[in-house]
Amino acid sequence: MARIKGGMNAKKKHNRVLKLAKGYRGARSNQYRVAKQSVMRALATSYAGRKERKRQMRQLWIARINAAARLNGLSYSKFMYGLKLAEIDINRKMLAEMAVNDAEGFASLAEIAKGKLA
Repeated sequence: MARIKGGMNAKKKHNRVLKLAKGYRGARSNQYRVAKQSVMRALATSYAGRKERKRQMRQLWIARINAAARLNGLSYSKFMYGLKLAEIDINRKMLAEMAVNDAEGFASLAEIAKGKLA
């Protein structure tokens, strides 16, 4: 019985990696060994970047809420605590959206929070 060699499978694996490395500069897009390292690093970084993006968005929302709350005479922490005491459950994403696009609505929430704090 003839021995089956792995040339086709190796070629397929190499091509898969080189396809992912398309657009990289120099040897990174042509040589399998270098491309494999670059692709592995890129995939790891892109995974971490998706997690990082979530953190950055929350940070942005909090900054926007804080700015709007200070315009209404409250700090971010007092505003959030006042909303909690008033049993108003609105997530930070929606609060930030209100802070940017609906100043009157946000001001009414700030008044409710102030009332509960006093």
